[in-house]
Amino acid sequence: MQDKKEIFVDGIGRIHFAGGMVRFDFVTLQPEVEGKAPVPVVKERVIMPPQGFLGAFNSMRQLIDKLLEAGVLQKNEAAG
Repeated sequence: MQDKKEIFVDGIGRIHFAGGMVRFDFVTLQPEVEGKAPVPVVKERVIMPPQGFLGAFNSMRQLIDKLLEAGVLQKNEAAG
């Protein structure tokens, strides 16, 4: 079995559409000056066709539903 590469990111800094592809810029939080908030720095970019993006979005929505059912997440009713 081939080893899988694991990448840690703190979040997605930006999602944009360019050149017919959806692009995700993944960021990590890097310290700047002591006492100040960390700054998000782009570390990886994932590029996929729109159909791949829709498939990923549907998979994420299904996972969110499961996490809500399990009580791991809670809906924010105030978010509207």
